[in-house]
Amino acid sequence: MSEANPRLLQAASSNDSSVAISQETAPTGSAAFSPADVRTIIIGLMLAMLLGALDQTIVSVALPMMASDLQGVGLLAWVVSGYLIAVAVATPIYGKLGDLYGRRIILSSAICIFLLASIACAMAPSMPFLVGARILQGIGGGGLISVAQAIIADVVAPRERGRYQGYISAAFAVANVSGPLLGGFLTSYLSWRWVFWINLPLGAVAMIISWRALTRLPIPRIKRPVDYPGAAYMTAALTPLLVGITRVGQGAPWLDSLNQQLLGATIVATILFLWQERRAIEPLLPLAVFRNSTVSLSCAIMFVGFVLIISMSVLIPLRAQMLLGAQADAAALLLLPFSLGIPTGAYLGGRLSAYTGRYKYIQLSGALCVPVALLGLGFIDVHATSANLLCVGFMGAAIGVQLPTSTVAAQNAVAQRHIGIVTAIIVFCRSLGAAIGIAVLMAVLMTTLHDLAPASAGALSGAEIIRAMVGESSVPLNTLVKTELMASSGNAFQNIFMLAAAIASTAIVFSLFLRNEILGGTVPKAE
Repeated sequence: MSEANPRLLQAASSNDSSVAISQETAPTGSAAFSPADVRTIIIGLMLAMLLGALDQTIVSVALPMMASDLQGVGLLAWVVSGYLIAVAVATPIYGKLGDLYGRRIILSSAICIFLLASIACAMAPSMPFLVGARILQGIGGGGLISVAQAIIADVVAPRERGRYQGYISAAFAVANVSGPLLGGFLTSYLSWRWVFWINLPLGAVAMIISWRALTRLPIPRIKRPVDYPGAAYMTAALTPLLVGITRVGQGAPWLDSLNQQLLGATIVATILFLWQERRAIEPLLPLAVFRNSTVSLSCAIMFVGFVLIISMSVLIPLRAQMLLGAQADAAALLLLPFSLGIPTGAYLGGRLSAYTGRYKYIQLSGALCVPVALLGLGFIDVHATSANLLCVGFMGAAIGVQLPTSTVAAQNAVAQRHIGIVTAIIVFCRSLGAAIGIAVLMAVLMTTLHDLAPASAGALSGAEIIRAMVGESSVPLNTLVKTELMASSGNAFQNIFMLAAAIASTAIVFSLFLRNEILGGTVPKAE
């Protein structure tokens, strides 16, 4: 791709001409949507995305009360995991449906599914019913996030998208910070069921604003067939994979018999999916988009970013609880610089990409800073609170810089008819990174805690060491053993942060291979 004309992409091959990624677009831009129109649309989209993101965090505080009320401790983890898996599976399908039928109707459908499932969750009579309702809610939530981000590409020029994607990152940050607080308040003063009832007024406002604001959103004039077999094969491939990853994060062995069966099912379904996508008239996932290096590299950068975001959101408070004896609320406050740093970095990255019209060196700058911050966390004394908070905030800002620019780079590299599916792929890579990152790093942490434990700790597993160090009475320890465990646990966390720094360093390599393309200055015409 030449730098003088970066928006012309060659077809991947003659066989894939029907999905060739050519982006010759006519400048329509501000003639279609005024700045006031765009602001109204962005407000509606932020509400929709806040709705989906909030439900990933607001439930966590209410889980113990749910287990007590519904008598289902064994299924408790799946209240969260079922939602996240459904979001990940539904996201690519929503992206393609938005490309085929128009994003206004698809976003409204996702909100309706989400709200109906919220009512079912709030009225759940048993834990299995609640898990099923949460899976349905996740199916709606996947559409809220992916379709809303794709709509930005319909109304905002590529050069300005980074700025608006920064606002979207702010909505996620609000959900991350306010979700647990709101969930705790509703559970304490009303009932855990209100963490679901609260979705109804928020969803109604999001529905009204987005439906009115998106009236002039382009609707595809050419009706294409839906790749139903592809959707089925994709679901059959992703579901067992994510279930297996989730089981590992919950303490199951990597290659126990069930995980081997799940992996086998994933491999078979993936082969069938790839076969289907090569022969489909209108494939659910056009494989040609992955031959575009900008799309592939942006997906990889986003994957790494969310490996770190989710895993650090768990590991940093856990280290404070284990090594400093901090209570859960005090430990959570240590994440505040991280939660604020991410939207701050996203805002700066978006503004810089709008100002310069490029994204490569913005991505590279953020990628270079993240490993430095992680190594700082690994080697700075855990008692040096100010230095640790500085590293946490610096890391959040460095990751945040990469988030909007990754999405914008991928959207800028494809034709308008593929915007929805490419945005959905980006969102899916985020979900996959979150699931794999927390599962892998927690599994490594528990193994390392066990391997480095002193002989005086006996045969305690990694999970038992964590419970003992955070003060659970079910695993009692005398003072001497706990002191020795504190030293070995500190070394274990140092190893984990070094591993995380190595993972973060891969984003540097991905950023180096990105093309230094110019972002378009007009909104592409609907095809």
